[in-house]
Amino acid sequence: MSARRAPAAPPSLPGFSYVKPLGSGGFADVFLYEQHLPRRRVAVKVLLPDVAAASTAQFTSEANTMAMLSSHPAIVTIFEAGVSADGRPYLVMEYCPGPNLQVRYRREPFGLAEALRAGVAVVAAVETAHRAGVVHRDIKPANILVTAYNRPALTDFGIASTNVAESEAVGLSVPWSPPEALAEAPTSGVRADVYQLGATIYTLLAGRSPFEIPGESNQTTALIDRIERTPLPSLGRADVPEALFAVLARAMAKDPAHRFATALELGRALQEVEISLGFAPTMIDILDDHPAAALDDVDDELTRVRGIVTIAPDEDTRARPTGPPAQGATEIAPATIDRVPGAPADDATVIRSPRAGSSVADETVLRPRHAPPPGDDTVLRDRGAVPAGPPAPQVPPAAAGEAASPPTKRRWPLVVAASIVAIAVVGVVGSFLAQLAFPEDDPQPETSSAAPQDPLGTTIPQIVDGSGVLVADEAQFSWGNPDPQGGDYYLWREKEIDGVGESRRVDDAAVDVPRDGADRVCIEVFLARADGRVADEPVTICAPE
Repeated sequence: MSARRAPAAPPSLPGFSYVKPLGSGGFADVFLYEQHLPRRRVAVKVLLPDVAAASTAQFTSEANTMAMLSSHPAIVTIFEAGVSADGRPYLVMEYCPGPNLQVRYRREPFGLAEALRAGVAVVAAVETAHRAGVVHRDIKPANILVTAYNRPALTDFGIASTNVAESEAVGLSVPWSPPEALAEAPTSGVRADVYQLGATIYTLLAGRSPFEIPGESNQTTALIDRIERTPLPSLGRADVPEALFAVLARAMAKDPAHRFATALELGRALQEVEISLGFAPTMIDILDDHPAAALDDVDDELTRVRGIVTIAPDEDTRARPTGPPAQGATEIAPATIDRVPGAPADDATVIRSPRAGSSVADETVLRPRHAPPPGDDTVLRDRGAVPAGPPAPQVPPAAAGEAASPPTKRRWPLVVAASIVAIAVVGVVGSFLAQLAFPEDDPQPETSSAAPQDPLGTTIPQIVDGSGVLVADEAQFSWGNPDPQGGDYYLWREKEIDGVGESRRVDDAAVDVPRDGADRVCIEVFLARADGRVADEPVTICAPE
């Protein structure tokens, strides 16, 4: 929204308390309100009193369109819509506290990684709208807000059309409009949105609209003439590779037939640029209610097609029995589960066969206790040895002619010998049983252990001597390399409210990060080698320290 006029008086809305104005446009004002239940801050877009009657149908269309699409993470969420007591239609929307991308690029051009990341995110939102049959027709930096989690979100579907062959151009923004939208018989469509996406990304990088020339006339007539006739000017940035300029030039081709056929094609081309620059590619999130039509999209791991998963409620979801059905029985077909082709199955709805028997856990096995050895523990004993009993006494034969002793006196040696033999037998049997019940541990061979080795060489060290300072609109960071080697580089990422941002590469041990009004900025830095190895853990550096 621009600030060309003072906003109208905010309406009184039941359940909301007015806070302050946020902006004004040609047809509506935007105010900040606080909702009572649930308690939260919201942005409320209110039609102006003098255009409310003529624009009510268009406003209702915008509400319905955004409500249909606003579950996408890169589209502003619509909470509700209504008509105020004084007859003005209004929309209650997600409050995005960050400055929109027009405010951002006018302060300074975007960094290469951030511009690509924002561009791919908005491309995903536009592709989702196109798949729902909606053409935005007014994509520009001012219509891309920044959420509380520092993510871009597309808004202002006020002139969106649900007819891709729409031939009427209403309320277009000339600096970002394609030539066909400026013709005597203006047309719009999917490829017109592709043009505006390219023009928006160009603007973030250049710090000006594509055909705006500093120091020359940039009136509407001059801009229209350049858009229709002049080749796309150079960005004038040494860090922008030719591959990225070629992608933007194709997206903004004068002839729509020479542009990318879909927003998704543009997004994939931007991802290829990210990968070539060493940036982590930004994921393309696409919401599609017709998964069967998205077969080509799911082949790319960098595109997430989110479809509707349904499970037929009236069908039997039990596991199918193996083998043929019993005679006279009716075979029950397995439940049908509709999923996006190629998408992983939802673990909660997968029917799994019973597991094969597993081995008994070691801690539940009952083992016999080892009996302590009866003697010196260091003596190796032969398990087969049987302790011999004392030798039986020899009874001398009776002398010839000697009179026989009485029976009671002759039997006692036999009794003694039998007792000794019995004791020996008991000892042998007891020893044998003891060996069975309480076997001695086999001696374990001696083993030697060695320190674990790094198969790729030494572990990559962490950076050292990290420091950060706040200077004007930037946070400046620097660090040291404890073991410099040829080809070393660094991966850094910004720590944000919801985690960490995308990893980016720098060859020097320093980086400047925009503050965006923050009082404290933190980053994480990894040291990386030329062969692709990276330190296991990052080092966090904050400014101020």
